[in-house]
Amino acid sequence: MSDKIPLAGVVGSPIAHSKSPLLQNHWLRTYGIEGHYIPMDVSQSDLKSVLEILPKIGFVGVNVTIPHKETVLGLADLVTDRAALIGAANTLIFRKDGKIHADNTDGYGFIQNLRQNAPDWDAASGPAAVIGAGGAARAVVASLVEVGAPEIRISNRTRARADALKAEFGAKITVYDWVQAGNMIEGAATVVNTTSLGMVGKSEFRVPLDGLSPDAVVTDLVYTPLRTKFLEAAEAVGCTTVDGLGMLLHQAAPGFERWFGVRPEVNEATRNVVLGL
Repeated sequence: MSDKIPLAGVVGSPIAHSKSPLLQNHWLRTYGIEGHYIPMDVSQSDLKSVLEILPKIGFVGVNVTIPHKETVLGLADLVTDRAALIGAANTLIFRKDGKIHADNTDGYGFIQNLRQNAPDWDAASGPAAVIGAGGAARAVVASLVEVGAPEIRISNRTRARADALKAEFGAKITVYDWVQAGNMIEGAATVVNTTSLGMVGKSEFRVPLDGLSPDAVVTDLVYTPLRTKFLEAAEAVGCTTVDGLGMLLHQAAPGFERWFGVRPEVNEATRNVVLGL
């Protein structure tokens, strides 16, 4: 570390709801690092100029959230393969040589959350069913392909988005019409909700879950509420369930390590801080 106090933050609009400052500042305190992590509400029109100025005032990097995750790829000097594949970045590193390095750690966070909270989970044990085909689904699908899921079934309200994922990720992908979303869950070893259905203030999750196997590992990327009706229904069948908060925590760890030089631990204390307990 230089004599400068390292700064990081999260860039998006709106940003007041973000849990990232709570999480990252908790880690800074835990590891005794003299640094700060700041939420920044930045409009699309100001994004380029803001990213140019931040390194000059002591920033070592930022997280990126809606609506800037796709745009930043065009503003970065270096883009990791996984960020390019997903078509979005959530982590920027401002390098000492002045270059902006863009990465996407969402897929990493998704896999680490499953591995931590469902230790017996094995992607290769059977098909995965992914509900939704938006930005989060892209990260989930890319990571499931990487860890060896034999088949990935996708259903989305707008079928064209699911078809686009198939065109990109190839033969492992099977697309189901939205009205058949319940059918694709039958025989799936991993079931993932990547949509906002069931989130506080959003529409109810209404995909039929009769086909769920008690052996399936079921996870929801929604974490407000922490126990969604989707997860409660899966629990009632006897499935292993994993809430979405862990993905948020794990996706944040690689950025923190790159910016501040310490790999933070994701544990119960970390969860409690973000939950306000």
